[in-house]
Amino acid sequence: MKHHIHVMAALVAVTTLASCQKYDDGPFFSLRTREERIANTWKVEKAWNGDSDITSSFEQYELKLKKNRDATLTAQYALGTLTFEFATSGTWDFENNSEDVRFDFGNDAADETYEILRLKETELWLREKDGDLELQLVPA
Repeated sequence: MKHHIHVMAALVAVTTLASCQKYDDGPFFSLRTREERIANTWKVEKAWNGDSDITSSFEQYELKLKKNRDATLTAQYALGTLTFEFATSGTWDFENNSEDVRFDFGNDAADETYEILRLKETELWLREKDGDLELQLVPA
């Protein structure tokens, strides 16, 4: 009887671990919830539009996400000696069984839904839904 209990426990563990990887690029397993991993202040480390590296167009952005689903997007642009700041606040939420994240900002031009490719404590990789933009974010 003990053998059957051990076999059942092993099957449950394997089944649970096999279903832990939610995103194509990982992580395989995490003890932190998705909300805990996404809540951070992020900056763009790499950005692509299809095959084109457009990282320099996103270096000034900072995305702050809180566990309570508040979101703030800021950017600073320099034009000669002048500095301009862009800022908008709103909300974020998981969609599509937590496979996507949707941003809804006060500035509607910043609204977007992204497929989550990787969600780790130190990495957030996103692909624009219905678009070619891919972003790799790291803590700011």
